[in-house]
Amino acid sequence: MQDAYNIPAAGSGKTVAIVDAFDNPNVEADLANYRKEYGLPACTTANGCFRKVDQNGGTNYPAGDTGWGAEISLDVDMVSAICPNCNILLVEANSNGIGDLVAAEQQAAALGADAISNSWGASDNFALYSYDSAFEPGIAVTASSGDSGYGNLWPSVIPNVVSVGGTTLTADASARGWSEQAWSGAGSGCSDGGFPPIFGISFGEPKPAWQHDSGCSARTTADVSAVADPATAVAVYDTYGYSGWVAFGGTSVAAPIIASVYAMAGHSHTSTAPALPYAKPGNLFDVVGGSNGSCTPKYLCTAVAGYDGPTGLGTPNGLGAF
Repeated sequence: MQDAYNIPAAGSGKTVAIVDAFDNPNVEADLANYRKEYGLPACTTANGCFRKVDQNGGTNYPAGDTGWGAEISLDVDMVSAICPNCNILLVEANSNGIGDLVAAEQQAAALGADAISNSWGASDNFALYSYDSAFEPGIAVTASSGDSGYGNLWPSVIPNVVSVGGTTLTADASARGWSEQAWSGAGSGCSDGGFPPIFGISFGEPKPAWQHDSGCSARTTADVSAVADPATAVAVYDTYGYSGWVAFGGTSVAAPIIASVYAMAGHSHTSTAPALPYAKPGNLFDVVGGSNGSCTPKYLCTAVAGYDGPTGLGTPNGLGAF
């Protein structure tokens, strides 16, 4: 992935926070196995690279859950893959309830993360918008756009959250050495708050000033993207519910990748982090081809030249867009 996205060695001293629910008691040991396999430097509690806390910042960890445990393993491994020099802060919410996840989000910001990754989401619903301020801490926050095709997730739709779509990433004989197209499962669309417009009034998240696509008067997702297709899956090491090596996909892969890129680039401390790639789209790999469903206008669900819903502005080509 470092080769596919032209990622340089950087990130020393930067911290990427992972917000997930429940506990993975094996995460540090599994992370050690992952990093050893790929020749990456050790990232442990002892050397200060890895830290795991509960949603209150302590060590009263929540109950374990193998499903969320796999998500945790995926997230910390993807930070390692993209930024082996970054520190990793894992904040475990007491449950997958929105209130607990929001508390964990706030804790991640309070503990000084340079970027926060969220590989989870709920259906776009205006009833959740009262929590938006928790995801705007003045640093880059990423969120998965979804794995069910055309349609939006919250917090991905929050205007100042970086909505991360997904691609199919394949090695080829091109000059880059890789090709990408939109993954059919990636989420995207025009935020509607769970309701269609009434008399032209949208219930969705407002369109940010830096987003200029013409087919949606509200917030459009995604902003940028990275590999997500389970058919071009990434390797993850997890012994809590699995027996070791396993292949995973989903925009849960892409969100920590993009969070790591933001941390490495060094410009993540801004409340308008999503605006950065919109200012420099030429520093991204534009993704053309593939779709996640049928929609009008077409670009909201089909990867076209320039901006589109499933892949946003494109995928990282180094750190220049971030």
